[in-house]
Amino acid sequence: MKSANLFLAGALLASTAVMAATAIPSTIKDAVSDSGRPEADTKRDEGRKPAEQLAWAGIKPGLVVVDLLPGGGYFTRLFAKAVGPKGRVYAYFGTQYDARLKSQGKDPDNQFADLKAKYPNLGVIHGPLEQFVTPEPVDVVWTEQNYHDMHNKSFGVDSVTVDKAIFKSLKPGGFYIIVDHRAAKGAGLAATETLHRMDEDVAKQEVESAGFKLVSEDTLLKNPSDDNTKRVFEAGEHDHTDQFMLKFQKPRH
Repeated sequence: MKSANLFLAGALLASTAVMAATAIPSTIKDAVSDSGRPEADTKRDEGRKPAEQLAWAGIKPGLVVVDLLPGGGYFTRLFAKAVGPKGRVYAYFGTQYDARLKSQGKDPDNQFADLKAKYPNLGVIHGPLEQFVTPEPVDVVWTEQNYHDMHNKSFGVDSVTVDKAIFKSLKPGGFYIIVDHRAAKGAGLAATETLHRMDEDVAKQEVESAGFKLVSEDTLLKNPSDDNTKRVFEAGEHDHTDQFMLKFQKPRH
C-alpha cells in the first residue's frame, strides 16, 4: 500500500509539472483572443500555435520586445497586447526590403502607421540589419521564419554581425528567440535561398559565436511528416513545416 501511495504521489507531481510547463498566462490568452486581430492572422493560429510560443518565450507584461523582420505584424500585435501598457514593442524593418516595397508603391519609412495608431506602446524602427540598434536596452529580440533570409544573396548581410548588434541592444540576461523552418541535417547554407530553410546547427553556431548561450529548445513546431527538403512556399507548407525553436540568452555578467 505504501509503495502504491508513493507511486500515486509521484504521478501527481509529474502531472503537476506537465501542467505547469504548458500553462498559458491569462495575458497571453487575452492577446491571442483579441477581437482586433485580423482574420488573416487568426486563420494561421492553428499552425503557428502563438499562445504556446509566447508562453515558452516568457513574454509577459512590462517587457520591452523587438519583433525583428515583422512581416505583416502577426506577432507584433500579439506582443503589443501581451506586454501591456507598461511594456514596449519595437517592430524592426530592415532596409533590405525597401526596393521590394517601393516596387509595390509602399513607403518603407512609413510602415505600420495604422498599428502605431492602434497600439500606443508600439514603435517602428527602419534601418540596416547590420546596424541593428534600439532606443533603449530590450528584454527580448524575436525573429520568426526569417533568420534564414539573412543568408540570402538578396539581403547582402553578415548574419553574425547582426547577431552581435542584437547582443549589444539586449539587457544582460535578455533573450534572443529564433524560430525557423528546419533544413535537412547537414544542409549547411545551401537551403536558405532555394528552400527558405535554415540549418539549425549553423544557426546555433553563429548565434553562440556572437556571445549568446543556448538555454532552451522546444519541439512544439516539430513536424515528423516534413522531410525538410520541400520548398517552404509550396502549397500548404508555410505554417506546417518542421520548425525549430531556439532561445538564446545574453549572459548576466
